[in-house]
Amino acid sequence: MADFDSYCLNPSKPKFTPPPGAVDAHCHVFGPQAKFPFAPERKYTPYDAPKEALFKLRDFLGFSRNVIVQASCHGTDNTATIDAMVISNGKARGVAVVKASIDVGELKEMDKAGMRGVRFNFLPRLVDATPHEVFLGVARKIEPLGWHTVVYFEAPSLPTITPFLKALPTTIVLDHMSIPDVSKGVDHADFQAYLKLLDENKKIYVKVTGPERISKKGPPYDDVVPYARAIAERFPDRILWGTDWPHPNMTTHMPDDGVLTDMIPKFAPTAELQRKLLVDNPMRLYWSN
Repeated sequence: MADFDSYCLNPSKPKFTPPPGAVDAHCHVFGPQAKFPFAPERKYTPYDAPKEALFKLRDFLGFSRNVIVQASCHGTDNTATIDAMVISNGKARGVAVVKASIDVGELKEMDKAGMRGVRFNFLPRLVDATPHEVFLGVARKIEPLGWHTVVYFEAPSLPTITPFLKALPTTIVLDHMSIPDVSKGVDHADFQAYLKLLDENKKIYVKVTGPERISKKGPPYDDVVPYARAIAERFPDRILWGTDWPHPNMTTHMPDDGVLTDMIPKFAPTAELQRKLLVDNPMRLYWSN
């Protein structure tokens, strides 16, 4: 069962006003289960979080577009995500989760609907282990479409995942800063190794997202700020931001999306950085083709 009955139903109005055309580049839709059943093999059962609620939140927070990432609770059935994209009037793009056996024809149909990438999840608590070669096979199929790969792993896995990242033929997007251990400090060798990876691999983007998952202190998550800002200021053309609504698998608290939005100027303190983070970079990845 889900740890919470729902997402935050009454988020605060953020003080920060996103720039025109801003993109929430990491969010999900769940169900509704009666119309879009959850996958039998899922590791968790969430609450319903339909597209209508997502688009209402988008408008309330002051964003213009969404990138909807397929959630593991829906497995490789991308119907709910595709339905949300199709009804969005071009204001939503998507990232799929697919089977290794998917054919090019299916991928092209997804591309027409607005899919622009596939997600590879390396969190054992969410998915079963899949050999790297299987993921590489999928990446080779999507490369001709100009799609990218979204890779979700946590910081301790960096040494084992690095060879896989180097082997991927596509642009890469890393979810949630790969969950650094913020108790160690930005100068610790672990985070410096992460920055070194980004220095050496220019095709990697990072989502400076998920402070509610990374923080050791809780809202307003200020212990995460030095990490996000270090990435944003060093790699301004390779950063993305998103709410992570409706916040699956939160066990400690349900975050307020207004508070999360107000983290943006802490992560990206200048108007130029904010425009790159929220407009230029996501538009290049998701709406340029």
